[in-house]
Order: sequence, then structure tokens, then C-alpha cells
Amino acid sequence: MTVELNHTIVAAHDKRASARFLADLLGLEVAPEYGPFVPVEVPNGVTLDYMETADPITPQHYAFLVSEDEFDTIFARVRQAGLTYWADPHHHHPGEINHNDGGRGAYFDDPNGHRLEILTRPYGSGTD
Repeated sequence: MTVELNHTIVAAHDKRASARFLADLLGLEVAPEYGPFVPVEVPNGVTLDYMETADPITPQHYAFLVSEDEFDTIFARVRQAGLTYWADPHHHHPGEINHNDGGRGAYFDDPNGHRLEILTRPYGSGTD
């Protein structure tokens, strides 16, 4: 049996601005609106479908596995945007990146409080 994640819905107070935020940082495109959603497709075919809400948003975590070169590019965009970043998901190590499993990783928040992560090695793939 083959099971693949196809899409997930991401709550946002401004779905267009939130989709643009993610797409710009990751170097992706915002797809045309589809019903109530503004999708951003990542290269493995999964889409993050932004849906607008006026309700309070419960922050979610979205992690993106990237190459070393892509990490450098995306991390430069994070810093250029003046975003606070952390080495950990609990925000205990601001202004740092991690080197988990022999790779690099960083966390930062989107405008809705969702916790975004870029990492170059999947967790458990190496040694700390």
C-alpha cells in the first residue's frame, strides 16, 4: 500500500499574505485560488492550502527538508526579513541554528504564529 500526504489546510487571518510569506521564503509559487484555499505546493507534491479564518489560530508546526544550498538561501531570506529564529521548537535558543543529526536546522514563526522549520537532515538520520 502506498500512502502519501497530499495536502493540509493551514489556518490564516489573511490567506493570500500568509501563502505569499511562505512561498517567498522557500522560493516557491503561490498557486491560483481553489475554492476557499490559496495553495502553496512544495516540490514533493504536497500542498499547504491556506484558508482564512477570523477565529483565534492554534499554531501548528510545518517542517521542510531542504538541501544544504537551499538552507543557505532560505536562511538568508529569513535573516533579511528580520525574522527571529531559534535552534529549537520551544524557542529557548534564539539567534542560533541547530546541527541535529549532522545537518542544520532553524525554526521561525509565520505571521499567524505557525512554527516553521527548515532542516537539512531528517531526524534520526545521523548522530548529534
